[in-house]
Amino acid sequence: MANLREMVEILRSAGEFTRLRLLALLSEGELSVKDLTEILDQSQPRVSRHLRLLTESGLITRHAEGAWAFFRLSDELGSAALVQHILGRLDPSDEMLVADRERLAAVRRDHQARAATFFAKVAKDWDRLRTLHAPDEAVEASIAQLLAGQHFETFLDLGTGTGRMLELLADQFSKGIGLDASREMISVARTKFEKSGQKNVQVRLADIGDLSEYRDSADFVMLHQVLHHFDDPGIALHNARMALKPGGAIMVVDFMPHKLEFLREEQAHRRLGLSHVQMQAWARSARLDVMQAREIPHPGPDDGLTVCIWHLTDTHKN
Repeated sequence: MANLREMVEILRSAGEFTRLRLLALLSEGELSVKDLTEILDQSQPRVSRHLRLLTESGLITRHAEGAWAFFRLSDELGSAALVQHILGRLDPSDEMLVADRERLAAVRRDHQARAATFFAKVAKDWDRLRTLHAPDEAVEASIAQLLAGQHFETFLDLGTGTGRMLELLADQFSKGIGLDASREMISVARTKFEKSGQKNVQVRLADIGDLSEYRDSADFVMLHQVLHHFDDPGIALHNARMALKPGGAIMVVDFMPHKLEFLREEQAHRRLGLSHVQMQAWARSARLDVMQAREIPHPGPDDGLTVCIWHLTDTHKN
């Protein structure tokens, strides 16, 4: 709730030609300064100044990723309602707004082309790895079955990659946040959600070893094919636990122990699978309980990788 002076400043921030165009564009989804500069055909300093004023007024939020910055409409209920009220009174057939949407579509086509180029480069290794383990369809069906009927206010997907888990569980959370250390993967995920129009998802370039910004924020945390990349998966699980709200849950999806040494060099695997004994120990250290473990074996030869889904919950009283 804003007082009279604050409301005047908020309305003044929105009541300017370029800033109103920015709000209209951001209603279509998250965009970078580079994207907005290209769409508006204005200088980067000028666009940044308008974005700063909108951010200071609380109408939009800013997220920095290295030298880049991304903006989206605020999720705060009062600000979101005010912006929707204002935008709802704009004529969508206005020539300037139509032109902005056309340039936005061109920017998104460019994003999609870049994503396709990236996947063309990694497709061979990606497809080879998929043949080594239990089918994705079987794993995803098990995940969906284990979480059937549950709904989460905030879902945090650590090591989100291309955002597949956010896509799979889209109907089961109000707000989804995907974090990954790969700028290329995050770019692919952003492009995917731009195309699908899924507005309740954010993806962020971030080090999942430092989740201080997300402490006590999530009802449900996913670690899908992530822990085998860590020298000490226990530390990574402990960090994930810090992001969990009291009473929340964590799902770990990873390989069972195996002997495929080449994965260390070719896929940067630090651990050749995780055992039930290890998971119990790491969970206990993080004050979590292993409520369920489900193995999905590879249907082919004996050296295929078995995937396991561990469902961990916070049942400890503070």
